[in-house]
Amino acid sequence: MSSTVSRREFLGRSAFYGGSLWLSLHMPRPDAARAAELSSEPVTFTPEDWKTVEAMTARIIPSDADPGAVEAGCVNFIDKALANEDAAVKPIYAAGLPALAALCAASGEGVPFAALAPEQQDATLAALQTGAVQGWPDGLAPAVFFETVRVHTVIGFLADPKYGGNREYVGWKLLGYPGPRHERGGYTPAQMLGAPVDTVWGEEV
Repeated sequence: MSSTVSRREFLGRSAFYGGSLWLSLHMPRPDAARAAELSSEPVTFTPEDWKTVEAMTARIIPSDADPGAVEAGCVNFIDKALANEDAAVKPIYAAGLPALAALCAASGEGVPFAALAPEQQDATLAALQTGAVQGWPDGLAPAVFFETVRVHTVIGFLADPKYGGNREYVGWKLLGYPGPRHERGGYTPAQMLGAPVDTVWGEEV
């Protein structure tokens, strides 16, 4: 995604036209919210796994002229979600991360995923997405692992910041979403007709 427009379109299509992702985006995660409030340190991932997942999110929603997944803290959202309401998909990470580490170790570079050049990371993720991976262990399809991380990354970029991602509302700012209106009395008649809307971060859109 080389431009703000293409990234906005990607996120819009992912979040608003993907049924399961839409439901996941709005699923209440009170336990994850409490965990995120207490700490931004890893509670699910090892330090090495944290680096790997963060690097994966950085290629799924890259940073350019606008903040990406790293600035949004998507890895923190994923870490807290897996420790709580999203624990059912924790085995996918438990199997996928060692498999990815082994794949990278056996490659020509022989370094962890997070240490690969961006173009090499992109190629590795593309291989996972299509399933064109040699030596991947049985039991977990590489495409399932990639899609799980992709969905979690988009959710972490767009969900309420209280869950540990969307730091400083970077996802909402990118999409022009002012924040939940039910917490602010809804929209006024003038706003329904196009008047500026006050955002939760103190600006107008």
